Amino acid sequence: MEFPAVNHSCTHPPAQPWAGQSPRTPTMPPPSCPFPSYHYPNLNPDQQSVTPMTHMTETTAGHRPQSLYWDSSQQSYQGVLKPVPEITNMKNQGMPQRSVSLPTSPVSNSKTESRYGLDPQLLPSVVQVIKEDRIQWEGKVFVSECKSSVPPLSSTQCTLEDRGNATARFIRCTSYSFPVDPQSAQKSRLPLGAVVCPLARPEKGERDVPVCEAGDCVKGCAHCGAFMSPAMSWQDCGQRFYCPFCHKLNEVPWQSYQPTNQGRRVDCEKKPELSLGSYEILEKQTGKAAVLLLAIDVSASAMRTGQLGHICKQICSQLQALNGPEETELSDLRVGLMTYDSRIHLYNLSPALSRPHMMVITDCEELELPVVEGLLVPLKDCRHILERVLQEILLFNSEPDRFSSQELSVSAGLKILQDAASPGKLLIFHSSPVSEGSNLKSSPGFFSSSKVKSIFQGPDSSISLAKECVSQGCSVHIFVFSHQEVGGAWPGHIPFLTGGGVICYNSLQSELEQERFRADLSRCVNMQMAFKVQLRVFISKEMRISGCYGSFIAGPDSCCVAMAALDWRTALAFEFAHNKPLDESRGVAIQFVLSYSSSSGENRTRIHTVILSASCHPLDTFRSSQAETLLTFYCKKLYSLALESPLQSLREELQTEVTEMLACFRKQSCTTSVSPGQLVLPQFLKAVPVYINSLRKSDVLLPGLRSSVHQRLQLRSLIISMDTRSTASQFYPLILPLSDSADNANMPSLGEAVRCTVSSLDPGGLYLIFCPLALLLWVGSCVPPHTLLQLFNTNSFSYLTSGEIKLPALENSLSISTRALICSLQSSAAVTLQLKLVREGDSCEESLQRLLVEDKSPNGGASYADFLFHLHVNALRLIV
Repeated sequence: MEFPAVNHSCTHPPAQPWAGQSPRTPTMPPPSCPFPSYHYPNLNPDQQSVTPMTHMTETTAGHRPQSLYWDSSQQSYQGVLKPVPEITNMKNQGMPQRSVSLPTSPVSNSKTESRYGLDPQLLPSVVQVIKEDRIQWEGKVFVSECKSSVPPLSSTQCTLEDRGNATARFIRCTSYSFPVDPQSAQKSRLPLGAVVCPLARPEKGERDVPVCEAGDCVKGCAHCGAFMSPAMSWQDCGQRFYCPFCHKLNEVPWQSYQPTNQGRRVDCEKKPELSLGSYEILEKQTGKAAVLLLAIDVSASAMRTGQLGHICKQICSQLQALNGPEETELSDLRVGLMTYDSRIHLYNLSPALSRPHMMVITDCEELELPVVEGLLVPLKDCRHILERVLQEILLFNSEPDRFSSQELSVSAGLKILQDAASPGKLLIFHSSPVSEGSNLKSSPGFFSSSKVKSIFQGPDSSISLAKECVSQGCSVHIFVFSHQEVGGAWPGHIPFLTGGGVICYNSLQSELEQERFRADLSRCVNMQMAFKVQLRVFISKEMRISGCYGSFIAGPDSCCVAMAALDWRTALAFEFAHNKPLDESRGVAIQFVLSYSSSSGENRTRIHTVILSASCHPLDTFRSSQAETLLTFYCKKLYSLALESPLQSLREELQTEVTEMLACFRKQSCTTSVSPGQLVLPQFLKAVPVYINSLRKSDVLLPGLRSSVHQRLQLRSLIISMDTRSTASQFYPLILPLSDSADNANMPSLGEAVRCTVSSLDPGGLYLIFCPLALLLWVGSCVPPHTLLQLFNTNSFSYLTSGEIKLPALENSLSISTRALICSLQSSAAVTLQLKLVREGDSCEESLQRLLVEDKSPNGGASYADFLFHLHVNALRLIV
């Protein structure tokens, strides 16, 4: 059997048996009767009948995986189901299953135990997968070459070197070996796709994406428009090159001709477009620099909140930081200011005036600006004028009947940018209750059409306004200071469709909320973004693009995506399908071309190209896949389809697809000696079941009783744009135990993480739980008093209060290492995370329970052990 090309300098060695497990594989006789069919979306212990469970017990429910090991003959991980007589007998007698109860805590071990007697601690572990990858790759160099092997995990700290293929920082593929035959790809049910993060930042020790002048680059294909890359093959001593994206030959102009040596141009190493998978082209023509436009709510309700003074104060501080003592590029940033209630107040900030002029626009149906000059002025020329206006805003007397609309401020800001012919950021500070907008009556409502609508679909007026923002390159960021979880409109449709975001605050009266607002505002203002973005995708002619998923407005052409703005964290997913069989010798070439305008107005084009292998053997597709990439792809796909499809059907289709995928791998890889009781998983897909289960029972796809619509809208909008690393940690959070031992003064490492289950939490310990959208500190009820004293400056557990907290700065190893770890985790998040203290036994422990993804979730989602059991059983049914 032939295997896909691998990176010979650093191959993955076979994994060793799990600690404490035997590599022996005892067999289990096949079941005497067919397995019952289960539809997992309805799998709820309180809703399932007893009869199917009894039948399952007689066949396979009394067996559980006892070992998982690497089978070199099958090139897969296999587990064995062993009988558990005591559990079988208890079920047959109608007795309750074994459980360890915690009377004072809503989070108990009953959430962890399997209905079918499986031991969760013996199932494939994400923590173990991450640890093994770190042992193999941490501190080493992975060479990204044409048709290279599976890269290290996104959480592993290693150096990725580009030698002809874009590194995994920019592109991660669901499989690095595509099936040659379309029928094989369809039967495998493994999606063929890529997750691309075009502006990702290189890690320490990695070189930046090289930049070359447009006139110095070798031109790409004149037929399809693909850019020059190592995927092009040279012919006739360099006089022509073959384009894999359209299968046509291109003549090389004499001005850029160079001879070839063994199929490569002699100047290959001197030109990044010939030797590297990623490079950037600086165009000769430049546009206008991006601007910063501020919009402040000054309605009567906003004035009554008493928060306007702190908002203006923080804006002044940020402007002062931008315009520092030294002349920088940010000093030339053009800034504008407007205030609004039911009207728009514009300010002429021209330094030529003796004092700023305010202009009031009362007719907001068809906005027309009275003047254009003076609305956008370089910061270095108007900072003092802005500070003066911000101080006088507090003296406004708004009429009580004046309401404010955030969409009105978006329309006014967009009009200013359009008249100035500039892209930019629009920062809106909204303090009054959120409304749908002034044109709500003219737009069709949620129930006014017979067409099925989703709660995730925005109003037509918001979508239309967002499209105009995309065309202009206007990125909208809204800070909401009076957010209502129940009732009212959600203000996030326009911001998230324009590369911006929504950040909500309960009140700025507390010091913690003020610090969070200060950090969020600083991050938003200083974030480097690309504007007027256009992403084009090219792929080998034998394949086509069948879908594109992410936080953007879908257009008619899936090969081209337009966005108002893009930052270095945002990722998109693309799905591919076969047109005809692939050429195994040529493989598959994929190219992403990102055209954008920088903050300074430079027009740039960034090119990322990967060349993957193609194989006639279906198993090669599974063996070159990676679980976290599949999770990211499925997340973006399902969250995008949630706009149109029912959530229950999405969950069912996902489970069916994963079941058929595992059944296909088992059928292709297993011999007749493999018993039905053996759990067989591909090497790099061990974590797929727990990832998929976590995705299926997420609040977006499976709402709980305590999940508000606004929370689900916010979660979907934040998660759908995450890169692979953030997505993986969002659906399998990081749980780090904190130690006060003298020999552990350093910060806890990722290798010390424990599994996301309540059984991992020792009542005598402290645990830090992190995901990109939450940061919790769990305190067990039996923590020693001296440990509490070192961290909280109190030796009594009862004195601690659950909720947002700021740890005191104490001079001891536990306090120093914990605060350093928290600071490190907060800096890696896209939003400012406030530390939340959770005491064992408190009612707010439910927020922790949502993050223990291996357990049963509060919204009715099944545990990891039960979900894996059903995947295994249903996969066997498909084979039989």
